[in-house]
Amino acid sequence: MASLTYDLTLAGLAVGSAAALTGIGLIVTYRATGVLNLAHGAIAMVCAYVLRQLVVVWHWPLPVGALVTLLVVAPGIGLVLDRLVFRPLAVAGAGPAQTLVASIGVFVLLVGAAALVWGDGARDDAPVLLGDDPWAQLAAAVALACMVGAVTRWTRFGRELRAVVDNRPLAVLSGIPADRVSAAGWAFGSFTAGLTGVLLAPYVRLDPYGMPLLVVEVIAVAVVARMRSLPVAVLTALALGVAQAQLTRLHPEGWAGELVQAAGTNLFVVALLVAALVLPGVGDTDALPPPRAAPRVPVPVWLVTAVLLLLPLGFAGEDLTTAVQVPALAVVLLSLVVVSGRGGQIALGQAAYAGLGALFTALLAAAGLPELVALGVAVLCVAALGLLTGWPAIRRHGLALALATLAVGVAVSRFVFAQPYATAGVTVTRPAGFSDDRAYYVLELLLLAACLLLVAALRRGRTGRALAALRDHEPGAEAAGVPVATLKLLAFTLGAALAALGGALLAMSVRAFDPDAFDPVRGLLWFAAVLTLGADTLLTPLLAATLLVSLDAGTHAGVAVALIGLLATFTGRLPPVLPWLLGVGRRNGPGAGAGPAAGGRAARRRAKTSAGRSYVASGQSADAHPPPGEVAGGAPPAAPGRTAGTGRRTDGAARLVAVGIRLVHPGGTVGLDGVDIEVAVGAVTAVVGVNGAGKSTLFDCLAGAVRPTAGRVVLDGVDVTGKAAHVRQRLGVGRTFQQLAVFPSLSVEENVRVGGPGAEQALRLFGLDGAVRHRAAAGLPTGTLRRVELARALAGRPHTLLLDEPAAGLDAAEAAALARILAALAADGLAVLVVEHDPDLVAGIARTVHTMEGGRIL
Repeated sequence: MASLTYDLTLAGLAVGSAAALTGIGLIVTYRATGVLNLAHGAIAMVCAYVLRQLVVVWHWPLPVGALVTLLVVAPGIGLVLDRLVFRPLAVAGAGPAQTLVASIGVFVLLVGAAALVWGDGARDDAPVLLGDDPWAQLAAAVALACMVGAVTRWTRFGRELRAVVDNRPLAVLSGIPADRVSAAGWAFGSFTAGLTGVLLAPYVRLDPYGMPLLVVEVIAVAVVARMRSLPVAVLTALALGVAQAQLTRLHPEGWAGELVQAAGTNLFVVALLVAALVLPGVGDTDALPPPRAAPRVPVPVWLVTAVLLLLPLGFAGEDLTTAVQVPALAVVLLSLVVVSGRGGQIALGQAAYAGLGALFTALLAAAGLPELVALGVAVLCVAALGLLTGWPAIRRHGLALALATLAVGVAVSRFVFAQPYATAGVTVTRPAGFSDDRAYYVLELLLLAACLLLVAALRRGRTGRALAALRDHEPGAEAAGVPVATLKLLAFTLGAALAALGGALLAMSVRAFDPDAFDPVRGLLWFAAVLTLGADTLLTPLLAATLLVSLDAGTHAGVAVALIGLLATFTGRLPPVLPWLLGVGRRNGPGAGAGPAAGGRAARRRAKTSAGRSYVASGQSADAHPPPGEVAGGAPPAAPGRTAGTGRRTDGAARLVAVGIRLVHPGGTVGLDGVDIEVAVGAVTAVVGVNGAGKSTLFDCLAGAVRPTAGRVVLDGVDVTGKAAHVRQRLGVGRTFQQLAVFPSLSVEENVRVGGPGAEQALRLFGLDGAVRHRAAAGLPTGTLRRVELARALAGRPHTLLLDEPAAGLDAAEAAALARILAALAADGLAVLVVEHDPDLVAGIARTVHTMEGGRIL
């Protein structure tokens, strides 16, 4: 027994050492470049293949082959990626989500290239580098961790590395060679990936798909270490490796035994799932970049597409058998249009929902349900699972959300699709009357058309605007009254349902359930395809499905994967393919082409406010930064904030009160320290102070974007401290942001309509009711966008306005016009709280001025 325990411990240390190397490489790359490199496993796989090619095929001596692979090929891959892919993104200021998408593109590209060069079959003759001694592997991992820790902590290069990650532009201005630092990080990270690959290859299946996924699973150790601590990563890897090995000793009876055996071989997957869904998120502040404008596909293009989709009805034999996979895969990809294209969420686990849809449909049909009924029930079941698995992820963004969805996909693949207790003996049959390929293809086309109409309806109207707002600027959407959590759940649930429907149709098309067709690598490929071609156009799933199916069927395996990977690798530098081809991905919106003359003709119009007072908008064009509004005859405009439900005006009273607000940031930094403030009705209250004094943090607490550590926020005598931002907006609290919070893919009018029913009045009040109302917000001048944000805040008809530096970006005339409007709004009964650095503006409108310093009001 003791001997068995010792042997299993040694085996666990070998696996844990390889996982530790992966964790070290991921952390170093992240700390040097800010990139979570999901391509780490693909680099490991390529290096393992290169060593095999040198030693087994070309008969090089093992030491020479290992040196060339680890000291030339692996670092060379990292340097190429840095120079061609990630350095241009860093210079362009790309966020973590954009670099993550690029790393997914690299992953897919390397997998496709390996399949093209070495084939997609498994290899079992990889050379053994360090022999069977796990202590040698452990010593290599520990020595590497100690070396990296010493370099980053005690050397000048380590200080430069931390500076580049914290603030690359500032580091460059300080004389630090940021390019050299990031290149060194990529070279070292790729070296550790190569070392991991050559160590693992003799003990696992060496193929283009299996090894990259295996390395992706051990990302868990880096996530547990919060992408920072090398000792935590190494200890976590060793503990998981030993525990996983020891679990193989357990052999309970029944279903529990099969589950324990599955856990015993997939403990890193369990750790990844727990780390991604339970632990604090990594890189939790970024989302997918919004498109410049919502693409509109011309009707003739749709007609041509419909004709092309109908052409396979004239095919026969193998051609038709291949074509029936296209509509099914298109439905799966349509789920990504909902989640990623319209909702802006990174979804890497759609393959899991597709596979579950196929599996549940087959099991229900085998239980006696008609196939179409089984299909409907399976879609509902998977939609419920999408709701359940989406719930922990709705408060996550960017990298954290990507890891959460990837973890769900990997867990389903390992614990369901790869287990005999779930998939053994599963048979797939087509619905009665549709067993023939031609009849089944017609059924698929009908279901695809219904799904396209459903998603098209979701993209229109109030829900469509809310989803676009969520995608473009989540805090701004919530401040405008959008129920962010509900919309995210809607997107995840509908996305899961569509993926399940497509997955079931895909299994029926080939009349078999193939677990490999739904592995997580497929999910990464599908995500990359949709992002590359254009995530917010309904034409993308059709084109992507056609490319993936036809290229794989008509060419060598891996061509489609390599092509999609190549395009996705440069997704941060190239526009999405379809919007670019259709000519609708440009900045100009529906109102493009209406020059200053047209704007001037439309802008000089008289309008009536809700109180019956009239005013005249500026005669300048929107692009010339017109003032927000001139009052006819010197009379102030009526505020759109006055409604029957807001109560009477009581000058000097306060509807919004903060008592003892204290906020402590993670890490112990005090943002607010016992702040008391009242926002008086019928007056403008100002808060001034230096940058970092806590003004914007106070606004976040008052508006509901952040919950204070202590203290209360009271609205109309009711404690709303625990209420979310969109709830407070509906209760009458509107706000703007220090950094512009507009939705670039929506038009000016749509931006304002997101705020509420008072859109028309707000548009007129700020001179946005001319030709500019139809322009896309992307590319408009800062002054115009400030007015758009203010108009959106007023469209919700608030009784309290929180304006964070509303004059930022305005010229003198615009600032003066803004001052008149704010004074008029206060005179009409609104409570206005302003944070502003313009002393003239503050002096001209504020009745009360508070000074903040160090998180306190002096």
